[in-house]
Amino acid sequence: MDVRNILMVISLALSVVIGMLVARGSQGEVSNTSSSSGPPMIGLSLDTLKEARWISDRDLFVARCKALGADVRVEAANSDDSQQAKDVQSLLAMGVKVLVIVPHDGVAMSSSVQEAKRRGVSVIAYDRLVPDCDLDLYISFDNVRVGRQQAQYLVDHLPNPGHGNIVRIYGSKTDNNAKLFKQGQDEVLNPYIDRGDIKVVFEDWAEDWKTENAKRIMNAAIANRLQFDGVLASNDDTAGGAIQALTESGLAGKVVVTGQDADIGACQRIASGTQSMTVYKPVKKLAELGAELAVKMAEGKAIVATSTVNNGKEDVPSVLHDTYAVDKANLLDTVVKDGFHTYDEIYGPLPAADRPPRPK
Repeated sequence: MDVRNILMVISLALSVVIGMLVARGSQGEVSNTSSSSGPPMIGLSLDTLKEARWISDRDLFVARCKALGADVRVEAANSDDSQQAKDVQSLLAMGVKVLVIVPHDGVAMSSSVQEAKRRGVSVIAYDRLVPDCDLDLYISFDNVRVGRQQAQYLVDHLPNPGHGNIVRIYGSKTDNNAKLFKQGQDEVLNPYIDRGDIKVVFEDWAEDWKTENAKRIMNAAIANRLQFDGVLASNDDTAGGAIQALTESGLAGKVVVTGQDADIGACQRIASGTQSMTVYKPVKKLAELGAELAVKMAEGKAIVATSTVNNGKEDVPSVLHDTYAVDKANLLDTVVKDGFHTYDEIYGPLPAADRPPRPK
């Protein structure tokens, strides 16, 4: 092969790598209207701000963007698909260079993503994937791993490990992450279920992840006089709803209850013994990295993705963070050590005699 052919092969290979590793700007039907002379403008479209998790993401994201010299416009849709579509239109009209979206319903947001792409705006799906559309980047946690961690903890901590009856409370059907959590849970549970070692006596989806909907599911299981040893709740809000129902029935602290997000309420419940575990996702790292990538993308700089996730249309360049199973034994070494919550926030509600030694 002569030098010219070698260079052609290298050029083709580089074009493939760049397509996988660099968030792709595109020329749409309508050019982006943000001024090139001012700071880059980032649009952040959130599903909701009703949960502490998303308030934290917003504040960390905005602060990091501003520290990097970018301007941020934030809209929250209150879990309303029509409102989120309007929010996206509003952000596009403002002239954002990059749209970062946390969809309420990923399917419903696909058309909004396509509209952004037509306008030449780059799009990052943050935490939740948007299916069947042209995404530039997906940044999240390994959500299948989260489901595995929840289910494995439950299996290992049943009164008779690997054996028993459980209730499953899934997340919102409109959230692709809820399906990924279930996928990971199923990978762990199915062999036990197939052998008859574990039986799912009740299961349902909690609409919009709402605490009251999870409580309703738990109340239904209790009202049917079902015997169960554990509750596989898919996040801390649904765990909180389940624990409300368990408390009213005198069962709180007597069955294993999982969660996810390491919300302050969940960490307090773990410290007091009513919730067994949560999955800690370093939101600070995710939000700040999301901001850094959004600003780089707005500035036309290369974005390196470590993996890809297929969204039904394409393999989306993706950055996925690790997650950590947390219970009473390692609260101090994870959530407190990272500064996600303070010692006093978690253990303050407990009597002094029930608190672990304060870290030095």
